[in-house]
Amino acid sequence: QVQLVESGGGLVQAGGSLRLSCAASGTIVSIKSMAWYRQAPGKQREFVAVITNGGSTNYADSVKARFTISRDSAKNTAYLQMNSLTPEDTAVYYCKAALRRIGWPADMDYWGKGTLVTVSS
Repeated sequence: QVQLVESGGGLVQAGGSLRLSCAASGTIVSIKSMAWYRQAPGKQREFVAVITNGGSTNYADSVKARFTISRDSAKNTAYLQMNSLTPEDTAVYYCKAALRRIGWPADMDYWGKGTLVTVSS
């Protein structure tokens, strides 16, 4: 079994900051990458940021220079530091990990259940 658990969401005023965490646990051999996605009300889920096991990162244009993704490989945990938040950042934020499970021949994607971020104006 593999679980991804997000935390750190909440209500914040525009211009504020939040730090999200995503902890992966279970029968994990290795994690290739960890990513954050978000889904705003009435919209499709969209990519936010990704970090690979080598430390390479990539961001959606809408969050560049405001959000920072990082990772603690020893803890199988990824973080998303979100600064200068705007109401347009309001969404459920989901974590996705591409990982290898014990006894499985290939990497697979796993998703967390999400954490709600609400930015008030």
